[in-house]
Amino acid sequence: MSVINISKTNFAEEVTNSTKPVLLDFWAPWCGPCRMVGPLVEEIAAERPDIKVGKVNVDEQPELAGQFGVMSIPTLVVMKNGRVVNQTVGARPKSQILALL
Repeated sequence: MSVINISKTNFAEEVTNSTKPVLLDFWAPWCGPCRMVGPLVEEIAAERPDIKVGKVNVDEQPELAGQFGVMSIPTLVVMKNGRVVNQTVGARPKSQILALL
């Protein structure tokens, strides 16, 4: 499955109402650590059909960033049944991202 761009218009459908766990990557194009995490998130999306992977551009979606209390990026959030079950801030290796799931 490919990475889904998440916005406030598709958030409920893609995240809140998802039957699969959702990994959200809060990022921005100017963020160096985000550019390191991005390819890992893409790999996970391709390798794990059992989860949904979404990216939230904090510059374009400040309301969503605020809703999740995102103060630093990259922030990775794991949601199940519409609720946050795990969250981490900063660049992480792929193994640690997978461990969040």
